[in-house]
Amino acid sequence: MTTEPITTEAKKVRNFSLLSNRAGAAFLTPAGLLVSVFVIVPFFWVIFVSFTNRTLLGRTALNPEFVGLANYLALFDPATFFQRGQFGFSLILTTQFVLASALIGQALLGLLLAWLIQTVPPWIKRLTETFVIAAWILPEVVIGFAWFAFLDRDAGTLNMMLNAIGLPSGDFLLDQPFWVIVVFNTWRGAAFSMMLFNSAFSSIPPSYFQAADVAGATSWQKFRDIAVPLIRGHIVTNLILITMWTFNTFTPFLLTNGGPSYRTELVSIYNYRVAFQDFQFGKGAAVGVIMMLINLAFALVYLSIGRKKKAPGT
Repeated sequence: MTTEPITTEAKKVRNFSLLSNRAGAAFLTPAGLLVSVFVIVPFFWVIFVSFTNRTLLGRTALNPEFVGLANYLALFDPATFFQRGQFGFSLILTTQFVLASALIGQALLGLLLAWLIQTVPPWIKRLTETFVIAAWILPEVVIGFAWFAFLDRDAGTLNMMLNAIGLPSGDFLLDQPFWVIVVFNTWRGAAFSMMLFNSAFSSIPPSYFQAADVAGATSWQKFRDIAVPLIRGHIVTNLILITMWTFNTFTPFLLTNGGPSYRTELVSIYNYRVAFQDFQFGKGAAVGVIMMLINLAFALVYLSIGRKKKAPGT
């Protein structure tokens, strides 16, 4: 007589178990709603707006018209594509910025710094990691204004240091704005790369390096033949992240405002100017869609490289 109630209760407990599909769906529903409202819906809305002439002011603010590919054709117009202040110039400038700042600067510098601190005493390693983490977690606005004060022509710290050793001061933000934002972004982004590669190197069993020491391998040989192949997945992950972050970064706006004369107007800054200063929402949405496709292409290329099997004997 007591078997049936126990069996029924057990079924109820099993049906409402935290590991059941019903419970999983209940926990995922709030997150799914938030993602839908703040990610999926805006995503498709931006794509739709990119095919219209929507603006903030004027007749098309309330009644935008469908213009098809007109916004995209205007962005890739051969007559103006390479002119300063146009999308083509910003796209080429951003490509150079990504190559110099992300791939050469952040990834390579972070990798070398992470390898070098593996050989220093533990207290120096901990101190270095502390400063690196501090540089990474500071808000971008704070970092931007700190660098602006460092590079200021009249009372900047850099010019004061140059004058103290007898060298002439310079207006770096005006004379070399592109290389200023490259160095600035490299300094900040290398911190992330260094932390990621430092964790990757720490996960390699010490016996690998001990065996290499017995064989008489140099530091470069250990780095090339042991360390780098074993952290290949981390390298791909780092490249994906810093490439997309650098391509989409807006922080250089705090230093140069996209100038002088559009010489530092990256695609993200160009998109901001078109959409929120010129109020051309349709054209700005088209730029956003193109940026999304470029980011997707970056990710697919890096993932395809990471999935390739190593050739035998390498």
